Amino acid sequence: MSNINPSDGSSKKIAAGICAILLGGLGIHKFILGYTTEGLIMLLVTILTCGFGGVIMGVVGLVEGIIYLTKTDEEFLNAYIVEKKGWF
Repeated sequence: MSNINPSDGSSKKIAAGICAILLGGLGIHKFILGYTTEGLIMLLVTILTCGFGGVIMGVVGLVEGIIYLTKTDEEFLNAYIVEKKGWF
């Protein structure tokens, strides 16, 4: 954890949270956090279902965005940067 700058976690928290709320169905917030597999899953579900799965992924993104933005910087850093918690 000593190599991680806490200000990087804070900036990623805000960017990921806002993108999750606004673009949740596309999984952009997952790519911001470096979770390529989870981001591709969300993007492909939205694209391959012609947008119908995007509604579900949008709800997932909305919930994750709210969770990201309500965590303290330290909690966010530990959960999503250090421990690499992929979902919720």
